[in-house]
Amino acid sequence: MSFEIIFVFGLLAIAFILFATDYVSFDITALILLLSLVSSGILSPREGLAGFSNPATITVAAMFILSEGLRKTGVLNTVGDYFTQKIEQNFGLGLFQLLLFVSVSSAFINNTAVVVIFIPVMMDIAARIEISPSKLLMPLSFAGIFGGICTFIGTSTNILVSSIAEDRGLAPFSMFEFSPMGLILLGSGFLFMFTIGIRMIPNRRENEQLTTGYEMQEFLTDIIINPTSNLLDEYLDEEELTKKLDLDVIRIFKPESNRSAQRTKTKIEAGDTLRIRGSASEINKLLNRNDFTLKPTKEWMDVHLERGTDALVEAVIAPESPLQGKTLSEISFAERYGAVPLAIRHHGQIEQEDLDSFRLSGGDTLLLSISKERIQEIDHAPSFVVASEADVSKKRREKTPIVLSIIAGVVAAAAFNIVPIVVSAIAGVILLMMTQCLTTEEAYNAVNWKVIILLAGVIPLGTAMDKTGAANLLANQMIALLSDFGPRAVLSGFFLLTTGITAVMSNNASAALLAPIAIESANSMGIDPHPLLFAVTFAASLSFITPFGYQTNTLIYGAGQYKFTDFTKIGLPLNILFWILATIFIPIFWPF
Repeated sequence: MSFEIIFVFGLLAIAFILFATDYVSFDITALILLLSLVSSGILSPREGLAGFSNPATITVAAMFILSEGLRKTGVLNTVGDYFTQKIEQNFGLGLFQLLLFVSVSSAFINNTAVVVIFIPVMMDIAARIEISPSKLLMPLSFAGIFGGICTFIGTSTNILVSSIAEDRGLAPFSMFEFSPMGLILLGSGFLFMFTIGIRMIPNRRENEQLTTGYEMQEFLTDIIINPTSNLLDEYLDEEELTKKLDLDVIRIFKPESNRSAQRTKTKIEAGDTLRIRGSASEINKLLNRNDFTLKPTKEWMDVHLERGTDALVEAVIAPESPLQGKTLSEISFAERYGAVPLAIRHHGQIEQEDLDSFRLSGGDTLLLSISKERIQEIDHAPSFVVASEADVSKKRREKTPIVLSIIAGVVAAAAFNIVPIVVSAIAGVILLMMTQCLTTEEAYNAVNWKVIILLAGVIPLGTAMDKTGAANLLANQMIALLSDFGPRAVLSGFFLLTTGITAVMSNNASAALLAPIAIESANSMGIDPHPLLFAVTFAASLSFITPFGYQTNTLIYGAGQYKFTDFTKIGLPLNILFWILATIFIPIFWPF
């Protein structure tokens, strides 16, 4: 092996470790790869930066914006209300119709965006029909994944692999080239979920009070300001009040009314009641002060935290959020969003102490006390998914026909080869803003820039693997291992390998890594590369066995209060089923 090949293999090993352990954010990992390849001289600066101008990168960014335009109309929320009534009338049939709608929607707009919209819908449905939300959220995530593989634009992975193929002289994938195989997998997935899958999902979350579910009974207390307090006539200063104890002031209540007031704008008076959050040991330290009186302990319920303008909200940290790895104090959470974090659910465990120093990760669910008028700030922030409020922002329903027409035009223009998808998608974005369906600021905020940086960083990796011969070397190893059993065995091996890698690292990163190897393997065997490419593409998007294999799984992880093993229990047989089906049917649709 040449030095260049050894260097690339070393980078691959480092990248795999960083992607799998999340030691640094995956977009930073992608930039490390790019910088290393350019600095070493393996790629020229032009080759290294080519990912930023790649049609796949630009198309994915445009699809984020188009999806946001549809979300702003509220049409999917309206559809959710319709299916809620259907499920109340007939659970099985109504749920099937709702999940089918989610799958169809996910085929034409970003499937993560669809799942984000329907998470609070599912939570509301679960409360109405008295069923565990965990029974509904996992099918929701899986339905979004099923739909995303049915068209070219359903998931960013399809767009990425098509671009990799086109860069190597192959024809780009067409809009509905995925559909025959995608529909077989979708139908099989629905059959699995509605026969045994949903029954296998445990009742991890009950329809209980949020204060109970987050075990807040010992962490909430009311204290009364005594006439002798030296805080009288001062504006509420939480640091002064608690002397830097691990306590948060949720609200201050005036004795003459039942209203709550803003924490930082209220003058403290004798008889005021402060509602605070903190551990029992920290709260007991207040007993040493003679200017407070603790109210008798009561059984806390959600209604106690939802008085006046107060609301109790669950907010999920979105996967690929810039908040990952940061603490609440680092992002000045309370000042930025006007919300008091009461507890955090992280990987199935509830955290209630030292919240300011807790490092966030995708899928964490925060229980927040917040003013109702500020819920929209959380809902509009791309880093959060509000799980307990189905419709907290004003929708632009009058723009629905315009947005639907624009998205239909984008799809039609690409499907009939009038213009490339990157052109029609950009045109669609421009039309959204010209028709005031989205503002420029909303369009920029809609793009998940971490995904864009990831794509721009990993695309040059494939170029380096081709240029150095690393892809050819790995392809020969795969062929030597499986070629005696025929090309179908090689295809099956690529599907299985991609599934395994995607379970522990980004689906786009695994596709970018294996697609060049698949092409080299096909060239070495003298067969058409498309069967192997589609095996990699489908497998990279069909990750069910971990909560981190696909973004939608991460979104519902905390909200459904799942355990890590729940995904393996239901996802493993589903992945095995899809592996078998892919091995049988991919060569039929794309012959060797």
